[in-house]
Amino acid sequence: MTDVTVTPVRGRAATTAFIRMPRALYRHDPHWVAPLEHELRACLDPRRNPFHTTGTAQLFLALRGSTPLGRIAAHIDPRYQQRHEERTGHIGFFECTDDPAVAGALFAAAERWLTARGADRVLGPLSFTTNDECGLLVDGFDGPPTVQMPHNPPYYAGLFTACGFTKAKDLHTFTGPVPADGEAPEAIRRAAQRALADPAVRIRPLDPRRYDADLAAVRRVYDEAWAGNYASVPFTDAEFHHLGRRLKPLLVPDLLQIAEVDNEPAGFTLWLPDANQALAAARGRLTTYGLPIGLLRAARARRRITRTRASTGGILKEHRRRGLMAALFYRAMQAAARLGYTENEYSWTLEDNHDIARLVRAMGAVHTRTHRLYHRPLAPAPATAA
Repeated sequence: MTDVTVTPVRGRAATTAFIRMPRALYRHDPHWVAPLEHELRACLDPRRNPFHTTGTAQLFLALRGSTPLGRIAAHIDPRYQQRHEERTGHIGFFECTDDPAVAGALFAAAERWLTARGADRVLGPLSFTTNDECGLLVDGFDGPPTVQMPHNPPYYAGLFTACGFTKAKDLHTFTGPVPADGEAPEAIRRAAQRALADPAVRIRPLDPRRYDADLAAVRRVYDEAWAGNYASVPFTDAEFHHLGRRLKPLLVPDLLQIAEVDNEPAGFTLWLPDANQALAAARGRLTTYGLPIGLLRAARARRRITRTRASTGGILKEHRRRGLMAALFYRAMQAAARLGYTENEYSWTLEDNHDIARLVRAMGAVHTRTHRLYHRPLAPAPATAA
């Protein structure tokens, strides 16, 4: 390890190296989908990602000479610390060669940065919060990831455990069919019909004419429904508006179903077309030397998207016994079938959220992948001499 250094990322050239570092790792992985460089650059840029107005982050690269061997981000989110009453710091964007010494050097650099800012525990990977990509893939390596879900080599779990990390929480993914006729299994149909028989209940899709108002309603439900969830943080106004702009090109109105009770928002489910099926064709770049090669590839591939991802949802606590989520899933599945999709992924769900696991199994889905959040305590920062 004497010839390996871990350095903070500063400047555009180092950020580019950080972004492109995984390419060599995944060159033989048929399932890896390269993220779009301009999107990842924007995510990491404090001027363009509102996370950085409340959180603080530092990127690190592990190098042998000028060759990147790994990368990691360390970040502190005061919203997390306030909501969960913990002095926890986070790591994310982890990529590394199959070498525990390199991984250990990356973790050590990130943890020194975190302890210097008062953290006594590290949790991750989170990039940057549970509203973004989170978790390390530990089971289910036999296919490509869906949009906004992480993918990594199987040996990453060994790097984390070799460096003293233990499991904090597992995140489960379920996958099931979208029947051509859009008909959900009988148990779901019955539950949905009972919910819809209540004259106070209305299930409707996103109205593009009132896009901002409908997203604001979704945010109100999300913030309340997820407030007690593991590792969750509330959106800031700037973050939510930023997310709305990013999602707009992906959103299909009929796949965002909203539940209302007495004309007030009560729940929602958001299914996204799996853009990764198109982005894989772009190979991380929409343009090459100014030519829209990746964009053309992605546009052609978009016509072949067959999968959706139920990416998020929630029901207000006072309405959770009305069967609203069954009704939302029922309507979303009918819409997905009309639009020609044949498969849906429900991801992710907390391992101990047994209610949603029962519901998605009733939809005909099976457990296909597991992502894991790891943690470990941090030693206090050394005291400075007076």
